[in-house]
Amino acid sequence: MKRKKPISATQKSLKKLRDEGYLCEVVEKTIPYCFIKKDLFGFIDILAIRDNEVSAVQTTSGANSATRVHKIKAHENYPKVKKLGWKIVVHGWRQLQEKYKNGNPKKVWKCKITKL
Repeated sequence: MKRKKPISATQKSLKKLRDEGYLCEVVEKTIPYCFIKKDLFGFIDILAIRDNEVSAVQTTSGANSATRVHKIKAHENYPKVKKLGWKIVVHGWRQLQEKYKNGNPKKVWKCKITKL
C-alpha cells in the first residue's frame, strides 16, 4: 500500500481561506537548487483578498506559531505592511484526535489563527 503524501500547511491554509470566500495566491517562492523559500516582504506566504480586506498569511505548524509571531514583529518590513491596513495573521496547524459517538478516534487538522 502506498503511503499518502502529507498536505503542507500552505495547502491547508489555502483551502481554509478559499472556503471562507477569499481569493488567494501563494506569494512565497522557492529558489531553485537551493531548497530555500523566500516569503513576500520577508514573512508573507499567502495573500488573500475578500471585499475590501487584504490578509497577509504566514503558515506553519502549531508548535512554531509563537516563534513566527515574534519573527514577524521583529522584521523590518512589518510596520510598513501593517501601516497599509492589511490584516496580518499566522495560521498554526495541529493534528488532533477527536472521538466520535462510536468511540473510534479520528485525526483532524485544527488551525489556530493569531492576529498581529
